[in-house]
Amino acid sequence: MALTTSSSASVSEIIVDSLLEAGAKRCYGIVGDTINHFTDAIRRSEMEWVHVRHEEVAGFAAGGESFISGELSCCAGTCGPGSTHFLNGLIESHRNGAPVVFIASQIDTSEMGVGFPQDVDQKALYSQYSVFCDYLTNPENARRMVAIAAQKALAEGGVAVLIVPGDLFTQKPKGSLPWRAHRFTPVIRPGEQELAAVAEALNAPGKVSIYAGIGCQHAQEEVLALARRLKAPIAWTSRAKDFIEPNNEHEVGMTGVFGLQGGYEAVAECDTLLLLGCSFAWTQFYPDKATVIQVDLDSGKIGIRHPVDLGVVGSVKDTCAALLTRVDPRDDSAWLDSCRKKYLEARDDAAVTSDDERLIHPQELTLALDRHASEDAVFTADGGSPMVWCLRHIQANGKRRTLPSLMHGTMANAYPQAIGIQKAYPQRQVIAMCGDGGLAMLMGDLLTLKQEKIPLKIVIFNNSTLGFVELEQKVEGILDTYTELENPDFSLLAQSMGLWGRRVEEKHELDEAVQSLLAQDGPGVLEVKVNRMELVMPPHVEAGQVASTALYSAKAVLNGRMDDVVDLVRNNFTKR
Repeated sequence: MALTTSSSASVSEIIVDSLLEAGAKRCYGIVGDTINHFTDAIRRSEMEWVHVRHEEVAGFAAGGESFISGELSCCAGTCGPGSTHFLNGLIESHRNGAPVVFIASQIDTSEMGVGFPQDVDQKALYSQYSVFCDYLTNPENARRMVAIAAQKALAEGGVAVLIVPGDLFTQKPKGSLPWRAHRFTPVIRPGEQELAAVAEALNAPGKVSIYAGIGCQHAQEEVLALARRLKAPIAWTSRAKDFIEPNNEHEVGMTGVFGLQGGYEAVAECDTLLLLGCSFAWTQFYPDKATVIQVDLDSGKIGIRHPVDLGVVGSVKDTCAALLTRVDPRDDSAWLDSCRKKYLEARDDAAVTSDDERLIHPQELTLALDRHASEDAVFTADGGSPMVWCLRHIQANGKRRTLPSLMHGTMANAYPQAIGIQKAYPQRQVIAMCGDGGLAMLMGDLLTLKQEKIPLKIVIFNNSTLGFVELEQKVEGILDTYTELENPDFSLLAQSMGLWGRRVEEKHELDEAVQSLLAQDGPGVLEVKVNRMELVMPPHVEAGQVASTALYSAKAVLNGRMDDVVDLVRNNFTKR
């Protein structure tokens, strides 16, 4: 229900009313000074205010909600530090394509430009990572500006920032036209000549592979139909996991550092590679001599990662549907069968762990979560090794969703994003896979779970180190330094905040502990001591990486750390 549409409405009320009309249901942030009238308008509306302890968490949470729901969310901050604290969370949300409107308040107009305390040029900060960023300078334009911001966030996928001076929130415009945000579902496909050129390239002799990206969302049926016609294996980028992996007899997994052998070979060794809505950044994993075709909605992404022979603009769904009647059906499935066989073998090998009861491998913890989580669970994962285990070992089934930090690669994203997802889906199981370093970075918002009664389930992969950084150092031949973490007992910390908490160090306790966590009605924290020496093994190991790892081992021995080398070998190369 709208607050009011009369001429007596304040700018605060108009902004809230416009955001509600655009589909927003929640606003995340911390109250204070320049937004007090705005939050009071929220209090009197149907919008929910979610009170966090750090504004960065609010930016993550709003983006998490919008990424999974596809709907608009919003957040709001006070002037100066109250708005700048949002920066990392909102950059993450924007790079994920999450439709978020950020109301960034500013000092009063009368104090601008004279060095007043907390005066920050927010437009300079946010314009580089937003689909819209501008000032509200006239109260008469309040409804119009919110409509523009919301429409751009929804249509273009990203963060829209509206900067509002504090004194404008209480002003009452004389009236305004009924501006509102619109939504669009256009059909976008290449022209006839372009489709003919793509079909001709796909009909050429040789091994055809499909590399599917996040642009394949809502297009799995069309992608699979085209793959069946071409007898093509489908590798997928990490962001396409939820949409391409389920019920897909052509899937061969990922390539890159996170990938496995089947996906690596499908992309690197094909004769024709069809890129569908993907913008995979690491050029060393693309084929050396194949014909590369790229389909993307954004013309600016054509050919920016690797040279392409043919690039066309169109949605994956519409373009694949148009190609189905233009490509010749193939009978030979030898290429597909070969990639599938290698993928399935590599997937099984990646899940193998040791029988050593002293160690809990992170894969074992992830597989336990996969076994016991509900069919429609949502998983978030911190940047670093938790996102690797999530992408490799959490099975997508068409109902589950996953959200690691893949475009921005930040720490501390998992449980803040999960807060927003759990708020949007209170009856759904939401599980945050957190590194100990990531959780510690924004640990204070565990209090938000208690205060807001958010039944989120947090699993901490505690290896007492910044694990992915330690791995990077070893692969570069550097003695790992400054990565060790002296952690508290996170389970006791959770209990002190009024949450369910438990710590597990023995393998035989793992399954029962995961089940206990997931059975809790309220929020819970399960801390699991996992193997510190676990390596994330890529599908293709370069000779230089082997040499550098050997150099690390030599340095470790010379520095009196022979035990580290022994553990590294025992825990990663003698698992069978």
